[in-house]
Amino acid sequence: MAGGKGLHTVTWILVIIGGLNWLLYGLFHWEVGSLLGGMDGMIARIVYLLVGLSAIYEIMVHGKKCRDCKPDGVGTQGQPGQM
Repeated sequence: MAGGKGLHTVTWILVIIGGLNWLLYGLFHWEVGSLLGGMDGMIARIVYLLVGLSAIYEIMVHGKKCRDCKPDGVGTQGQPGQM
């Protein structure tokens, strides 16, 4: 899968934003999208779309890059601790 460290960083940040959004919604019934015009706002819909696509990307590449998921603790670059 094409990408790189920059794409991984952006998708990881978006997945974290999505997770925090669900936390805020679960605790306070408030969502980050309300700052961006709510679910009907175009910007919020784009952000939610990007968060969802980022989650799919991370699911697809996670096992290939994650040193914690490798039995020997080595990621694709061959150095422990590097992605």
